[in-house]
Amino acid sequence: MILEVGNLDGLVVLIFLVMLGPPALLLLTGIILILKKKKTAGKVFCILAGVYLLVSLGICGAMLGGY
Repeated sequence: MILEVGNLDGLVVLIFLVMLGPPALLLLTGIILILKKKKTAGKVFCILAGVYLLVSLGICGAMLGGY
């Protein structure tokens, strides 16, 4: 019995949401904290957003690229 995989567009969209969603939320939170005069916490959130984006582009990009 051969299993066929149908349309995988939903999986690709889910991978992109996991890849770009959390960094966007972390960056937005960081900007809001910076504007509310909590600069240290805001900078931490912005740095976390950058690190998450870098790691997720590497891991999810490798999954999408087929490596």
